[in-house]
Amino acid sequence: MSEKNDGCQKDIRSCYPQELETILSNMGEPSYRARQIFQWLHRHHAESWNDMTSISKKLRQNLSEWLSLPTIEVLARQASGLDRTVKYLFGFQDGQGVETVLMWYHYGASICVSSQVGCRMGCGFCASTLGGLIRNLTAGEMAHQVAAVHRLDMPEGERAHSLVIMGTGEPLENYDEVVRFMRLLNHPDGLGMSYRRITVSTCGLVPEMMRLSEEGIPVNLSVSLHSVNNEVRDRLMPVNRKYPVESLLKACREYAQKTGRRLTFEYTMITDVNDSLQDAAALADKIRNIHCHVNLIPLNPVAEREYRRSSDSTIQRFADVLTTKGIPVTIRRELGADIDAACGQLRRRNDLR
Repeated sequence: MSEKNDGCQKDIRSCYPQELETILSNMGEPSYRARQIFQWLHRHHAESWNDMTSISKKLRQNLSEWLSLPTIEVLARQASGLDRTVKYLFGFQDGQGVETVLMWYHYGASICVSSQVGCRMGCGFCASTLGGLIRNLTAGEMAHQVAAVHRLDMPEGERAHSLVIMGTGEPLENYDEVVRFMRLLNHPDGLGMSYRRITVSTCGLVPEMMRLSEEGIPVNLSVSLHSVNNEVRDRLMPVNRKYPVESLLKACREYAQKTGRRLTFEYTMITDVNDSLQDAAALADKIRNIHCHVNLIPLNPVAEREYRRSSDSTIQRFADVLTTKGIPVTIRRELGADIDAACGQLRRRNDLR
């Protein structure tokens, strides 16, 4: 049995159906079993081989001997007292954990998934980067977050409407696994989620943005901008020193042109840093020729950070400048702020109880 296990330690939740077919063929099983297993994992959110009741008991026993099926532990679950937002701390078998969030809107549920354990981008207003990067998550570990949320809190028979890869980590630094995860989400034998309901966020990794534009998957791209002044953005986001505003916006323009998709610029509003009317006018000038939408985010508090959120009136005046200059803008509705589940508050930690 040890020889079998040594050859089959792939993360099964990361596998496409055709890859499962190869594995099952090596076990002497018919290829149609691969589709069944894929559906159990990604549509029915099975947690163990024994959950797969349409498969014979003998085959389930063989699968348990041949293949590792990683587990996920719910270390904590917090429900907001302000809205229907729920935050989870999920633990993996190596002892690492990530936070995942379920949010409810008028159109349905959206799940915010983490792509890395920690983050090394060093953005000055974000909790996710505290402690740095520990490791990348596999596509299967991202899919496992989705499955766990469905099992725990989605009404029976209901699926999440949309998904955002905006939890801990820089998704495009974990490029291959994130793209594989999005393809798994979209697969018709899984959740069958439209690419247009999937949003991937980046702090501005230009080469990976260009690579994503060639994938042929029409996902939504959200770019954390926060300033169009290089000096300010250098201070807020160290990645700007490698990919300054000019190269980032050029990439954004090319991405929108190549994919035909509208980008979203995330802009966190920080008192006396990036929230003046002059900042608003400069932003509008820099992005006016990009097919985009601006999402203004009132800064969410992080205990270890000293930045302060802009006042509601300041945010509204900023939005008014953009609107006057023809830039579509939304002030983000805050969800889960009372449980530190809002934008910039998710983190790698094992002390949430």
